[in-house]
Amino acid sequence: MNLLQYLPGDSFLHRLNPVTKLLAAFLFGIAAIISRSVPFILALILFLLAVSFGCGLGKRALSLTKNLLVLGAMMFVLQLFFVRSGLPLVKIGSLTLFTTGGLSSAALLSLRIIATMLPLMLLFAITEMNDLCGALVKRLHIPYRYAFIVTTAFRFVPLFTTEFHDIEDAQKARGVEYDGGIIQKLKLSIPLFVPLLMSSLKKVDAGAMSAQLRGFNLRTVNSGYYEYPFAGRDALSILFAATLIVMGALI
Repeated sequence: MNLLQYLPGDSFLHRLNPVTKLLAAFLFGIAAIISRSVPFILALILFLLAVSFGCGLGKRALSLTKNLLVLGAMMFVLQLFFVRSGLPLVKIGSLTLFTTGGLSSAALLSLRIIATMLPLMLLFAITEMNDLCGALVKRLHIPYRYAFIVTTAFRFVPLFTTEFHDIEDAQKARGVEYDGGIIQKLKLSIPLFVPLLMSSLKKVDAGAMSAQLRGFNLRTVNSGYYEYPFAGRDALSILFAATLIVMGALI
């Protein structure tokens, strides 16, 4: 299953206005960025996982968190050994391996990566990109051209991810071994990215022709049928996300 693919549902998160989902995801990330409290950022991640389980997205959220932990672990190691502020924490003779400032900075950065990227990645699971594009035009009065560019970029992320795995499976079926080290995998990246690039160019041409045939340049705010009204749950969600920013700044 593609972790970034839309998952239909009727949960509280699914029923939110697409603009609310996008804004809440960004506010959630801002709250994590401005806070310098490791327990607070960890609480944000746990809260998001709990909400995901309550809305039937628990497995998707856990899988995304697991993938983000790999990136977080890499940044943790880099920060741990390269940040020299604070008191020495581990020393070998006269050589200081890492300090208290390095440990604090590493923990903050790794958790911030998860707390900022997880809600944006879950956005794909609860939002149809067509609805997001329509809501941006109808509610925020963004020109359709720019809303289409943004949502198309989002739409192609899960599509290219799925195609990348399909190409990889096809190469494995032909006997290509991807179980070697990093150098071996880098050498084998060309057979993966060249077909993906060629397929992407074909999709761009087909998409441009399809947009022209559907009167892309004639779309206005009044062209869409759905109105995407805001409801009380949207106001509560935005208020809660804004409250998290205030708490992140104060804690």
